[in-house]
Amino acid sequence: MAMTIADLQSIQAHMADRGQACQVELREGAVLVMGPSDIVSSLIGARLCYFLQLWINPRRLGMVFDSSGGFILPNSDLTAPDVAYVSRSRMPRSGRYFAEVVPNLVVEIKSQSDRVAKLREKLAMYLEQGAEVALLVDPDQEIVEIYRPDGSIQILGNGEVMQLPDLLPGWEFAIAELWPPIFDEDSDTADDEI
Repeated sequence: MAMTIADLQSIQAHMADRGQACQVELREGAVLVMGPSDIVSSLIGARLCYFLQLWINPRRLGMVFDSSGGFILPNSDLTAPDVAYVSRSRMPRSGRYFAEVVPNLVVEIKSQSDRVAKLREKLAMYLEQGAEVALLVDPDQEIVEIYRPDGSIQILGNGEVMQLPDLLPGWEFAIAELWPPIFDEDSDTADDEI
């Protein structure tokens, strides 16, 4: 039996009533329960949201969403990319429901338990549904894969700069800025400055 978005909302409400909030997606009529991300993936998602927000917000280009934002796609799937950007032309205002729109940009960040092949399948589905650009961030390899609807793939690593001129002209950041900082355990300069 294929599940619907109403079924999904019922499951979420039941879980919340029991104090067991969880993130779920609806893919091809099947409910997928999503566990929490590892802290590296979470940090990368927060950084990417920050980099996007710094560019998009002052220019009033659209909206940036984190992994909690749900999108109902034309194929009736309900998904929540790790990071998403929706242009103001696609979604001029946000409501208190799942967005019935395909984000212009979707990002999936490989967490410790994720399989890269499954993430690539999910990104391909977003592109088939109308996303303009899809990113796969792999912290284990320290690379970002950029996918476009024409089938082109670009892979960026440390020392390279992320740019999406076809979607966000002028926006850029160094790939190395995505990864968690490594703090020197021997020096506590932050404490010394207080």
